[in-house]
Amino acid sequence: MVIGVAGWELEIYGAQSLKEKRSVVKSLKDRLHDRFNLSVAETGHHDLWQRAEITACVVATDRRLADSVLSNADRLVAGDARARIIDSYRTFY
Repeated sequence: MVIGVAGWELEIYGAQSLKEKRSVVKSLKDRLHDRFNLSVAETGHHDLWQRAEITACVVATDRRLADSVLSNADRLVAGDARARIIDSYRTFY
């Protein structure tokens, strides 16, 4: 069993309030969960309008599968036009 964890620090384009930011973050979290069955949480920058940090976790039978799922998740986050990835990481346990 392998646990894969990925995190993204994001710049949220055009958010003028926490409500607008949370709308973008919630959409990303929901899509990551629905498409890849990831556990996802907002883990940083809770009080900033145009910054967010989200972290996702997957449990898989081997590292190759976990890496594949997290790579697909990374493409989904990178493809969202409402946010830009500032930094990201991936860890396996």
